[in-house]
Amino acid sequence: MNIFINEVAEFKKSEFILGEIIIHSPVKKEHNDVLLNLVPLVNTYVKKNNLEYVGIEKVLISLGRNDYEPDLCFFKNEKAKDFKNDQSIFPVPNLVVEILSKSTESNDYGIKFSDYLAHNVTEYWIIDPIKKVIELYKIDTKNEYELILKSGTGILKSEVIHGFEIKIEAIFDEKIGFEELIRILK
Repeated sequence: MNIFINEVAEFKKSEFILGEIIIHSPVKKEHNDVLLNLVPLVNTYVKKNNLEYVGIEKVLISLGRNDYEPDLCFFKNEKAKDFKNDQSIFPVPNLVVEILSKSTESNDYGIKFSDYLAHNVTEYWIIDPIKKVIELYKIDTKNEYELILKSGTGILKSEVIHGFEIKIEAIFDEKIGFEELIRILK
């Protein structure tokens, strides 16, 4: 684990899963486009409303046996208030977003799904950039992930990021994303 943190994690997008260091290949354009559309929407809304901290890609979250670098994560004030500028390992976020790729899909629906649930990540979004669909999972009263939304159209509403809602199409379409960003800024 120390080798992972000290040598690998800083320079490459990598994760520590079940004792193995997983180094990710560079992302495809479709993955990057989704991230570039989503991050300004979430981050602008969060900052405008003083809701605290958004992390992307190289933010390492430690979940005991495994460490992940989600595509996007969000921490509410009560978790983020003690973050330090030189911090490189972060606690369990309130929300995690993973953008699917062929090489990560089995982990995103498998070990990560289980770990995020076991560590009480309240909302978990899985985005498929090829099918242009988002799945929103939320922990239910039975302490299981309930699929709240699976769609490529309509409105995405987050309970964790209080008041955040956007057109789902904004995640996949730069023009609609820009329109939503203007709406958020008003």
